[in-house]
Amino acid sequence: MKAMILAAGLGKRLSPLTQQTPKPLLKVGKNSLIVDQLNKLAAIGIDDFVVNVSYLGQQLKDELAQHSQSFNIHVIEEPFPYGTGGGLINAMETLGDAPFILCNADIFSEIDYAHLLMETSHAHLIGVPNPPHNPEGDFSIENETVIIQTGRNDLTWSGLSVLHPKIMQGYIDHQKPFDIWNTILKPLILESKVTGYTDSALWIDVGTIERLELARRSLKEEN
Repeated sequence: MKAMILAAGLGKRLSPLTQQTPKPLLKVGKNSLIVDQLNKLAAIGIDDFVVNVSYLGQQLKDELAQHSQSFNIHVIEEPFPYGTGGGLINAMETLGDAPFILCNADIFSEIDYAHLLMETSHAHLIGVPNPPHNPEGDFSIENETVIIQTGRNDLTWSGLSVLHPKIMQGYIDHQKPFDIWNTILKPLILESKVTGYTDSALWIDVGTIERLELARRSLKEEN
């Protein structure tokens, strides 16, 4: 099974830290965010990775090259950030025809990746309890099916999912950039074609300096 790590974002909200360093290379403990993802995915048997890069992409390529003896890593460069949906479509040929794991490079968590459902007909999402920065949530789960309620929802998408590549077929010519949530996943959710799982483990979207520091403090407290 393959995994795609989305690593092409600009990381503007983490400036000035990201003026010289791409967000996925920021460190929490001894490892960068993207290496932490590689290791967690490797722990469930994944060794075949697709990573998209754009902003300060050469730094990411250099870092990933240091792990090429342990993993098969295919790097796809984007001339400008294509967005989470555009990056996915751009990687279609490399991802192949079987379900694959999709994850964001900028999350730090203690989620057990073994909870990822390795087979899906469309999409399977891991949701987490709503963090302070997303109190209204993204979706809820009813009888293992992802739903979007009017008003507040119980869960926030963790950025972890298993996708079947067939869900991308209708978006090959879609103008980039675009995001996967609104363009690809929401329509499937409204058709009751997306399943989900709730994980209450530590999860931090490292999108701001404050949340980066939170991730670093949480790791120190564990140790």
